[in-house]
Amino acid sequence: MADFVYVSRERMRELQEELHHLKTHGRAEVARKIAEARSHGDLSENADYDAALQEQELLEIRIAKLERILANAKVIDPSELPDDERVYLFSTVRLRNLRTNTELTFTLVSAEEADIEKNRLSVTSPLGKALLGKKVGEIAETSTPSGTIRYEILSIERGY
Repeated sequence: MADFVYVSRERMRELQEELHHLKTHGRAEVARKIAEARSHGDLSENADYDAALQEQELLEIRIAKLERILANAKVIDPSELPDDERVYLFSTVRLRNLRTNTELTFTLVSAEEADIEKNRLSVTSPLGKALLGKKVGEIAETSTPSGTIRYEILSIERGY
């Protein structure tokens, strides 16, 4: 049995839309490229044909991955999570790195939604795991190659 992939309703919709796009437009575009490359003649020395086939393989791998994710996806509504002032999935947490005295803010999300550029941290990452279940004022520790880093939890907000 596969593990559930917990996602927000928004992320579920994005994954469904991406899958639909790849199955319709993506496959059609790759088929067009393959047909065009075939028209160039000898397939044994046709770099365009080889590139189109490789693109088709990567497309099918992505489609299979999306289908696996969606088959195991469970939508979590932030309002369904406990309201006991602890860090959970979809919590936005403001932290202070006690080594550098810098502040960071992350929203904890599933691995499928993680995006460091948007400050979305996976709950399966070392820091994500260290934060889960903590309260404001508590310390979360993570091990890094340069040693243990300690973070003080400054605030926790609900929602996503």
